Amino acid sequence: MPDNEKEMPSVSGRSQAAREHVTGRLIAHFKDLIRQGEIQPGHRLPPERELADQLKVNRGSLRQALKVLQVMGVLSQRVGDGTYLCADARQILREPMDFLLLMSGVSNDELFDLRLFVEPELAAAAAVKASTANLVELLSAVDALERSRTTEQRIDADLAFHEAIFRAAGNGLCLLIFTVIQRAVLQSMKHSARLMKQEATLEAHRLIFQAIDRRDPRAARAAMVRHLADAKASLHTAALNGVDAVAPRIVKAAARMPSGSNVTDRARPDGGRTRRG
Repeated sequence: MPDNEKEMPSVSGRSQAAREHVTGRLIAHFKDLIRQGEIQPGHRLPPERELADQLKVNRGSLRQALKVLQVMGVLSQRVGDGTYLCADARQILREPMDFLLLMSGVSNDELFDLRLFVEPELAAAAAVKASTANLVELLSAVDALERSRTTEQRIDADLAFHEAIFRAAGNGLCLLIFTVIQRAVLQSMKHSARLMKQEATLEAHRLIFQAIDRRDPRAARAAMVRHLADAKASLHTAALNGVDAVAPRIVKAAARMPSGSNVTDRARPDGGRTRRG
């Protein structure tokens, strides 16, 4: 074959490219339907044949697009009942976020720093905006942590408490994103959870709740800073003791930091000068 001739794609290759193009077009069309309110979260989609007629595509192409959306968590298939648009947008973020964190090399250290930058302000906002229902939800999460007996129960109760704060703060985007981030942190901390005293976490949650309940944003902010700083320190302890699978990244990050330069210390109201016993 002369050098100036390009090899033509095979028939099967062109067919695959065409299917991918149709799939992309269908996914874009589904976004438009959701944006326009024609498909609502939690609602069932029309039957496959009817949907294919509406979108003017063959059922094979539609089926491929639906499969991609199911893998993404946008749709869910209920056997014998049809296909539904996901009611909880957090499900869509969960798997991609997990892969993003795993493949990008982001450490738990960095995740905690991000939480320290944002969650204290959300706690302060919750102290201003929380409704009676929000306060009941927060107290219920505190009680659930107190009753917890297993690591899974502790993780669920911890997540429920922070989710309740995000919800009380009134920012839907933070509720979506930081719930997923916090779940990733907590799941990675499963193996080190036995080094983290439940009583300390429970007391921290109580202090945050009390500050929100008495409408004291400054105290809520400070209590959240202390809570996250202590949790980050516990994670470092677990890493140094070789408990957690993510220890190498965290230990290396900590080793690179000069003494006194830890974001955790800088985030404390006292600048890290006061040491608690």
